[in-house]
Amino acid sequence: MTEKAEAFCRGLFFNTPALKELEQDFRESVSLLCGCFQAGGKLLTCGNGGSAADSEHIVGELMKGFLQKRPLTEEERAAIAASGCPDPEKFSENLQRGLPAISLVSQTALLTAFLNDVQPDMLFAQQVFAYGRPGDVLLGLSTSGNSANVVNAAYAAKARGMKVLAFTGEAESRLSKISDVTLKAPSCQTFRVQEYHLALYHALCGCVELTFFPE
Repeated sequence: MTEKAEAFCRGLFFNTPALKELEQDFRESVSLLCGCFQAGGKLLTCGNGGSAADSEHIVGELMKGFLQKRPLTEEERAAIAASGCPDPEKFSENLQRGLPAISLVSQTALLTAFLNDVQPDMLFAQQVFAYGRPGDVLLGLSTSGNSANVVNAAYAAKARGMKVLAFTGEAESRLSKISDVTLKAPSCQTFRVQEYHLALYHALCGCVELTFFPE
């Protein structure tokens, strides 16, 4: 991590001391995502209910500027100018560099078709199997760690040569057993787990962004 990312990481545990025991796993999660993006991979996210909203939230922080501005590179600007765009300067000024992430909870037509036609607890697995490539990462959120559709997505990710990052509650779970890194919020109460998850993924997105966009 860059110096700014390291400072942001320390801030998480200073402001939320209940998460201090997760520091090593949190650092591993930052390394996992940074390695994925550095190698040209993408992040897929999924969850149910409030965790579905968190899935969307994470993508929103990664795909555009979160803590930092992300202006295009000179090479990217030159490519836009070469595209024939009538006002390449304005076009470039209104784009930002993104870290590629897709929320699997967002595709209403696909999800409802799959729920109706196939097997409900395989809907995320279907998307992972289609989108996933070796080196990509699946981030699955489940407060219990036992949500069948998220667990099945993790198995699909493994089959595709992907890594799995899990956000769960404090109990050992089906998801934690098969994930490469698990961030276990120190609670079994759903709303408390989700509150800790928010702090964790905001810090995760911040550390990753400050690694790739330090200025």
